Amino acid sequence: MTTTTNRSTKMNLMHENLARIQMAERLGEAQSLRRGHHLARAQRLGRKAETAAQQARLALARAL
Repeated sequence: MTTTTNRSTKMNLMHENLARIQMAERLGEAQSLRRGHHLARAQRLGRKAETAAQQARLALARAL
């Protein structure tokens, strides 16, 4: 009976460890995706700011 209990406990622990590892991998993937989205948004906003600055320089040049 003890060997069966030990085996069953070991199997449960193995399944728990596997689940933990998979969850950690998924969390890592999610964080990576979030970083990618933040970077893309920052780049878009940077381009918009550059365009706005260029338009302001042109407007100033026209006014002079």
